[in-house]
Amino acid sequence: MVSSAAPERLPDNDTVTVLREVQDRVLWLSAAIIDHANRVRPNPTGLKVGGHQASSASMVSIMTALWFARLRAEDRVSVKPHASPVLHAINYLLGDLDEKYLTTLREFGGLQSYPSRSKDPDRVDYSTGSVGIGATAPIWGALARRYVESHGGGAGTGRQYSLVGDAELDEGACWEAILDPNVAELGEVVWIVDLNRQSLDRVVPNIGATRLQGMFEAAGWQVLTVKYGRLLQDLFARPGGDALRRRIDEMPNPEYQRLLRCTPAQLRERLTTAELAPLLDTLDDETLHAAIRNLGGHDLSALLDAFDAIEDHRPTVVFAYTVKGFGLASEGHPQNHSSLLTADQLGALASRVGTSLDNPWQRFAPDSAAARLCASTAARLEREPVSLQAVPALPEDIGRTPSGRTTTQAALGRALLDLTREAPEAAELVVTLCPDVSSSTNLGGWVNKVGVWSPQERVDWFADDPETILHWREQPSGQHLELGIAEVNLVSALGELGTTWSRWGRPLLPIGVLYDPFVERALEPWSFGIYGGGQSILVGTPSGITLAPEGGAHQSVTTPSVGLEQPGCITYEPAFALDVEWTLLASLARLGRPDGTSAYLRLSTRPVDQSLAAVPTDPAARERRRRQAVAGAYPIRTAAVARPDVTLVTMGAMVTEALEAADRLDALGKHADVVCVTSPGLLFRAVQARAGQDTADTWVLESALPSERSAPMVTVLDGHPHTLAFLANVHRVRAAHLGVTRFGQSGDLESVYRHHGIDADSIIRAALDVAD
Repeated sequence: MVSSAAPERLPDNDTVTVLREVQDRVLWLSAAIIDHANRVRPNPTGLKVGGHQASSASMVSIMTALWFARLRAEDRVSVKPHASPVLHAINYLLGDLDEKYLTTLREFGGLQSYPSRSKDPDRVDYSTGSVGIGATAPIWGALARRYVESHGGGAGTGRQYSLVGDAELDEGACWEAILDPNVAELGEVVWIVDLNRQSLDRVVPNIGATRLQGMFEAAGWQVLTVKYGRLLQDLFARPGGDALRRRIDEMPNPEYQRLLRCTPAQLRERLTTAELAPLLDTLDDETLHAAIRNLGGHDLSALLDAFDAIEDHRPTVVFAYTVKGFGLASEGHPQNHSSLLTADQLGALASRVGTSLDNPWQRFAPDSAAARLCASTAARLEREPVSLQAVPALPEDIGRTPSGRTTTQAALGRALLDLTREAPEAAELVVTLCPDVSSSTNLGGWVNKVGVWSPQERVDWFADDPETILHWREQPSGQHLELGIAEVNLVSALGELGTTWSRWGRPLLPIGVLYDPFVERALEPWSFGIYGGGQSILVGTPSGITLAPEGGAHQSVTTPSVGLEQPGCITYEPAFALDVEWTLLASLARLGRPDGTSAYLRLSTRPVDQSLAAVPTDPAARERRRRQAVAGAYPIRTAAVARPDVTLVTMGAMVTEALEAADRLDALGKHADVVCVTSPGLLFRAVQARAGQDTADTWVLESALPSERSAPMVTVLDGHPHTLAFLANVHRVRAAHLGVTRFGQSGDLESVYRHHGIDADSIIRAALDVAD
């Protein structure tokens, strides 16, 4: 059985002695893994393989102390990208990685460049690599764990650690997450900052550690600093020690880093002052050389003390001062980021840590204290296998046929409410997220129905106000999360809520709703969440220039093709309310399972006459329409001739203009078929599959664009025209492609559509041109 108890504590001196031996072996293995990839493994192309020996070395002490002395099975760790070889070295010593993989770093099918949950062969808790995103993931992982626990349980407990490079704190994503009001209550979150004061290109002149500490404190975090090791602390306690501390504290970062490259004689020359001379004269060369690099982030005792001081009622950040390249010949060099040890330097390292170039992957002797520590650590960190719960059955069609005029945005809220009645067990797994736009994206009814999630119940002071329409009931049973106005936070949380099926076997159906113009701002973290196994639905609404009164700043031109191009995602842009229901249900059904996939729905605030959908009344014909809509497209109007003069292909809000143009073309004696596209991405996959370049179904192409009705084509959408341009190649017909290619401006829809050439008049002109 897996135990969640804290690791057994040896007497302090014994613990540190054995940990130091493990630390040296981890340092060696991480350096050797990178060296083999670059120097030993054949490389016929001669292209750089890469790896980061120095960035790994600065993390070795921290990760050794954490894994081998304090980590528990229920804890999760996000490892800074460039320290991935350290993680693999540790997993190897713990028996979680076969020796054959140590020679495969950055090789096809081998160890990934950066930690990957889905691609690495050993245990990786969080995928990292996109700077700032992996660092913040444990914050949203903690939120997801708490949410699961308050909705049926099964996620257990445990801390969520982030091992962060100090330069990574330059990323705005870090501060967006740190400042979110929800985060101050997450006591299980611990960040450990590798404060080596170097970035990729240089020694950072002023890392501003005091300023960073103050920013974390202002956000409600516990701040711990591990600056100096025991040797330096002992020197500080001697006569003249205060002057030595002041000298080191006050020198700029580049000056300190230069000292790391000095010989003992050069150190004495640079440090000696009248005030410091008496103390320095008592130190031999070896002690002086060791003292100048004796920072807290490499002192195992100091690190363990800091880990033991972590509180559990608020998030914690530990600033661990380190040396980039610690223990390597390249330590402290300003250009050591991607540098490699020479063969002689690697041999010297092997001799120092007691290993061999001839047998680089040797483990500890079975009867050694280090081997026993590895074995006990492996047993302590063993986790029970995850048993995946199935998502309750979801309906494919709720059975309503919307009438009147409504928007696809409004249809989303209605579909969610319908789901609570038609499939309550599945609806209980739905969790929605908004960055302060719940009311303006038509989620008010849903929020009133299910409530707002909070770790503890809060008083709704407006519950008795008769003019309050949106009721903000915050409670652990709520199913809506409201974040601040930070789209990166929204999709980062969305990604972690979408991984609960693989972390704890407890699937959720997460839906994030934000204004479509801001999807691109959120795209990188959402994409990285998908890469890490997060399955979710992102809804962008309002979209396009249809949000005309808001002007050119609030438009989304490229998002239709972004959805088409995003791996691990199916994109939909429904035209009608019923299309929203069908595609939403299909998207929900793809979540929370090993072969699942995410979805992106692009919705509109433009009211559309629902009778234009001409939904078949016959049950079999209705089901055929549903299957077509979910598969990517359906014919919405077929001209009463053997072959039309032109095919109008439209998507989303532009269906009204396309149908109007078809009517007017008919009056001009030009017969037009109209095809309504719901998913350009699925259609493109079908085209690729038809050419043998994909495995998708192809039937939708003949269903929506039958070969016997092939005709010149006009495509039109409220987005970039290239999104649908590939459809002309289905039957290799003449085509014109209408859409939005430049920034818009405020105005009424008629004026704005005319300005961009996507109004009915423009469609007719294009149709007459291609049909002639």
